[in-house]
Amino acid sequence: MFGNSPTAFRFYVLPALLILVFSSSIYAGNVLKGLDRDSFGVAIKGYDSVAYFTEGRAVKGNEKYSFSWNEAVWHFSSADHRELFAADPKKYVPHRGGW
Repeated sequence: MFGNSPTAFRFYVLPALLILVFSSSIYAGNVLKGLDRDSFGVAIKGYDSVAYFTEGRAVKGNEKYSFSWNEAVWHFSSADHRELFAADPKKYVPHRGGW
């Protein structure tokens, strides 16, 4: 359709690549925006986000094992889970708003 002309590359391919690169980096920076928080600022309805990784299931957190991060309060089922999260929150934070 466009052949091998440099003009086609400059006007069609290059802008498409730039849009792809910049839109993906913008999305990556906003992964944590729109996180599911209740009216008290508790993330993911108070469930322990570390338990999804360590136990493979949903476990309700306890507010006595809480940690504040990224404008939200995170509850955990144990002090160990809280410490794992505190050491590397992005490893345990859910994506797509928590669902």
